[in-house]
Amino acid sequence: MTTFAETSASELVLHPELHAPGLAALLPADRLLWDPRQLRDLTSTVAREFAEPLGELLRYESPQRWWARLAVTQGVELWLLSWLPGQHTEPHDHGGAAGSFTVFTGRLHEQYRYPGRLIRDADHAAGAALGFDAGRAHQVRNTSDAPAASVHAYSPPAVPTREYDSLRDLPAEIPPLPPRQSFAQVLADTVEP
Repeated sequence: MTTFAETSASELVLHPELHAPGLAALLPADRLLWDPRQLRDLTSTVAREFAEPLGELLRYESPQRWWARLAVTQGVELWLLSWLPGQHTEPHDHGGAAGSFTVFTGRLHEQYRYPGRLIRDADHAAGAALGFDAGRAHQVRNTSDAPAASVHAYSPPAVPTREYDSLRDLPAEIPPLPPRQSFAQVLADTVEP
């Protein structure tokens, strides 16, 4: 796991080891909430246009998955995650935040569910991108024989996830978002995506 130690009074903070000129232009500090389409476009663009610097930053670790927060503003956070074969998340939602992920390398399998709906399965190959609203709960895993990596974004940032024993345990309604945090609180909160 890479820590995100740099702090700043700025409305945008980038990972100190990420050398990606032009990334800041994709992250307007005045956009306080991003919708699923905007998040999908962001993760897709970052995975495509910043492949070389992401590849330089990317690490694979065992037994725990590796992740690094690439950037954060008051309205969005951007992450890079790696997945060795068999690595996975627990079933979880994103605490009422909207989200997105784009498969950077490899393949990922996702089981997902919205409240009151059936559990669904989806396979996502490199380049696949999706955005989702606050109601989606999912479990993501690398079921292939090769490593994978993905770029994720969440809005608002630093909202704690809620884990479930199973996607069948998803409540009928996702509770509302917690009160908005200050930018300093967002920077201080380095929870796993």
